[in-house]
Amino acid sequence: MSDFIIGLTGGIGSGKTTVTNIFAELGIDIVDADIIARDVVAIDSPALLSISKHFGTNYIQPNGQLNRALLRQKIFSNDADKLWLNNLLHPLIREQIVSQAKASLSPYCIVVAPLLIENNLTTLVNRVLVIDVKESTQIARSMQRDNNSKEQIQAIINSQVTRQVRQEHADDLLNNDDCSIANLKESIAQLHQTYLLSAGTFQDNLI
Repeated sequence: MSDFIIGLTGGIGSGKTTVTNIFAELGIDIVDADIIARDVVAIDSPALLSISKHFGTNYIQPNGQLNRALLRQKIFSNDADKLWLNNLLHPLIREQIVSQAKASLSPYCIVVAPLLIENNLTTLVNRVLVIDVKESTQIARSMQRDNNSKEQIQAIINSQVTRQVRQEHADDLLNNDDCSIANLKESIAQLHQTYLLSAGTFQDNLI
């Protein structure tokens, strides 16, 4: 069980997946909030049935999966619907994050969540690692990766906390603007050693 938990976050296009993959190569267990968020609304799940009952069966696709695009349009245009959905899903997601972190066997584990700060998941972690990039970098990378328009990417950026707010919440800040993979791996190796030491001290204090 990993008692020491790192919360990793960053805006769209910051390189969270690349960073977490490098930590995984070092043997660190990753708890991915995005994957959990998809799992809690899997086909025939209680949460999906609640969504269907509340919003209507047209929010479920013919194959039984959630119509994410339609639901996204709905909650972005109605704060009350967004609040209802958050009240349904957030406790389920938190429960799974805690469960998976407890099941982790690595010296420490990483909870990666784009909305770590927005959804107050910082209360579940011991340290916050922010992957920090300029907004221009976010837009360029996301447009290239997702084939979305600049306006679409900007809307996502505007819906998240600002770069400054992330920086204020960070215990550790990893700049990923112009890093080569080699430089990124070197920085992560240093953080890894720091976290191993912190996890060991934390464990000693629990005994």
